[in-house]
Amino acid sequence: MGTPASNTTSDSLPSQWLAFLAHLLFVLAAWSVFIKYLLPMAFAMAAGESLTRYIYWDFWPLVHVWLGWALLARPRYAWWLALLVSIAEILIVVTLLTGFLADPDWNMWRSNWFVNKVFVLGGFLLLLGTLIRYRQAMQATR
Repeated sequence: MGTPASNTTSDSLPSQWLAFLAHLLFVLAAWSVFIKYLLPMAFAMAAGESLTRYIYWDFWPLVHVWLGWALLARPRYAWWLALLVSIAEILIVVTLLTGFLADPDWNMWRSNWFVNKVFVLGGFLLLLGTLIRYRQAMQATR
């Protein structure tokens, strides 16, 4: 006679896992700000160039912080927001990586960009898997 492997049901969302994903989004946002804004500004400053010369402009770090907050606060729209952002990020990153890998340029900027994108892709694949696996639990009101 076997014993259950855990006390959670298959549709119960582990709150620690959701907190991990939220904090992963915060780390990705901070890393993206560093890679896309702070490092390029420091390099430009050291080279005596315009501070915006090497910046890769986008506002995804803000979206990542908002989504991380939504995973923790769980407003009614959290599941839909997470699904929309996950699908958009995965499609965009896969498209960008495919284009890059067709003709890679491994300079400092593109290498940092590549590593950032690989981690973003991994994080959003984990999030999408969680959204699919725990849809009912995430859509339930608190």
